Amino acid sequence: MAMDANEIERLIKSALPDSTVEIRDLAGDGDHYAAVVVSEAFRGKTRVQQHKMVYDALQGQMGGDLHALALQTSVPES
Repeated sequence: MAMDANEIERLIKSALPDSTVEIRDLAGDGDHYAAVVVSEAFRGKTRVQQHKMVYDALQGQMGGDLHALALQTSVPES
């Protein structure tokens, strides 16, 4: 079963309420997405820690309903 882009955004924003999230469906199949997530919560964290925060927000959907997520994370520009 594919995962909807709106659901991905909802899950990320519920875990990182201050975030801005952009989701693109890369293949049109609902399984392969690209996401850009900007959040103050990432400040001081390594890229690996930032990505883990996003994957944790997806509540175990990675590898299941969501096959692939090309992820870019950053903190807001000052």
